[in-house]
Amino acid sequence: MILRCPEQPATGMIGAMTLISRTDRTVPVTVQARTPVAPGSAFDIVVPIDLSRVFHGWGPFPGVRGAKNQTGAWDHVGASRNPDLSDGSTATERLTEYTSGHSFGYEITGFTNMLGKIAEGVRGEWTFTPDQQGTVIRWTYEFKPRPGCHPVIAFGLAPVWRRYMLDAIRATVSAVEQDAHPD
Repeated sequence: MILRCPEQPATGMIGAMTLISRTDRTVPVTVQARTPVAPGSAFDIVVPIDLSRVFHGWGPFPGVRGAKNQTGAWDHVGASRNPDLSDGSTATERLTEYTSGHSFGYEITGFTNMLGKIAEGVRGEWTFTPDQQGTVIRWTYEFKPRPGCHPVIAFGLAPVWRRYMLDAIRATVSAVEQDAHPD
């Protein structure tokens, strides 16, 4: 079965307004992993991490080569950057929440690849929760489908996207443990 969205006009980038409201029908995908590294230390390593260390690409999804146009340190609400994807596409990422040592949230809009045709954007969130002597790192990626595209994302994209996220969170934990305990 092939799932398709009805043709919709492009809505452009979402500016200062919130991408996702409580009434929106979204598609969340969540993964998590554990590390023996303390939450604050894990947070301090992940927030400024070079995106190319953890987002390598998988299947149909490109890796991240880095970020361009970053507006200062990635440590405050309002910071923005353009992830540079290995397929030549890009998007705009904006930090929307930041609680030092615990969590950060962001929105990604303006995808120039196929995702831009089916999603208005994404809200991502990383949390770092104490787990005995270590941390549970949890990453949620919440898609906001374009009108008519909810089934395409829920039943087509989300199941394979979860696999991409699992690879990325494993790479994240590996980077956290390597940087927390360099040999």
